[in-house]
Amino acid sequence: MTTVIKGVKLRLYPNQAQINQLWQLFGNDRFVWNQMLAMANKRYENNPKSQFVGEYDMNYLLKRFKQEYPFLKASDSTSLFVVNHNLALAFKNLFQHRGGHPRFKSRHSAKQAYTGQSICVVEAKRRLRLPKLGSIRTSKTSQLADAKIKRYTVSHDATGRYYISLQLETEVHDLPKTNQRVGL
Repeated sequence: MTTVIKGVKLRLYPNQAQINQLWQLFGNDRFVWNQMLAMANKRYENNPKSQFVGEYDMNYLLKRFKQEYPFLKASDSTSLFVVNHNLALAFKNLFQHRGGHPRFKSRHSAKQAYTGQSICVVEAKRRLRLPKLGSIRTSKTSQLADAKIKRYTVSHDATGRYYISLQLETEVHDLPKTNQRVGL
């Protein structure tokens, strides 16, 4: 028996209140990304020899952001930490010449998404409970049996559909040894 991490993508069927909440969450993540990126750019512009603000420092700034912008309190806090992690990773890749400069995110982009690490629970056969959203209807959840949900990403694509991608930690049972050979 081995533990593996696998991904599962399910379709979401949110009601109108949940759709409004989802767009608020997408906007909050985009807002934090753009504010942190603007701050890093301004800091470099003012003093090119200054050290990059790391992930830990950006997470510390989130508390001030929530005081200054109260609408950020509507977001799942772990999703904002994931935004900071991704931005720090983008800058790390830039400094190691593995990617270009991070870009600002637009609300007019065809794809919107947010990622969280909070507890996501399977409630019923076709229901998931997400933080800040409550119980939401999904496509089949039978694949999620006996698995621990590590991370989830809720996305909206250009066709108007909502999806949730789950990162699951599950156990895989090895097949019994038969000591026979198969030639292909």
